[in-house]
Amino acid sequence: MDTQRGRTDRRTFLLIAGLPLLTVGAGMTYLLWPQPPRRPEVRTDLGPLNRRLGPFLGELSDAHWLGYDIEGPGDDRSIPGPDSRIRVVGVAHLSAGGAAAITGKPDHAFAAAGAPSDLPAALKQHLPAAASWQHSPAFDAHANGQGAAAGQASDGIPTGRYLFDTARDLVHFDVLYLFT
Repeated sequence: MDTQRGRTDRRTFLLIAGLPLLTVGAGMTYLLWPQPPRRPEVRTDLGPLNRRLGPFLGELSDAHWLGYDIEGPGDDRSIPGPDSRIRVVGVAHLSAGGAAAITGKPDHAFAAAGAPSDLPAALKQHLPAAASWQHSPAFDAHANGQGAAAGQASDGIPTGRYLFDTARDLVHFDVLYLFT
């Protein structure tokens, strides 16, 4: 009878010892299993945009935009880097006559431009198809310098491109902020 009891004790021991190992194994599998990339959601809040873009664009309204780390959490980085690159891209309305006031400055030399390229799919519905976009590399340089000067160190170093539609008082912005 003692022999039977000894086997039961060994089985109980193996069950008690094996259950935590199985639990840890299942937990590690869950943590290491590749997750599908999360898509950023379209935002409509104006506070972050007016704080960053307002100094050189004026007060923005009716915005649709995305802000995300371009090397998002799903990317495979072999060596972790100290830098983050946050892309802020979208479209917003300027105050009445705001686009004409910006594009009318001769020192910026605006010219006709094509529709924004590399636009995230979630934003395409918010850009009018018939917009007449204007672009100026000189304005981009001015805005990027203003953004770096007006922003705090925590706002990153901006590099951006701005397109304006004077008929609708729209601005399309595509800015990359480097945080080091």
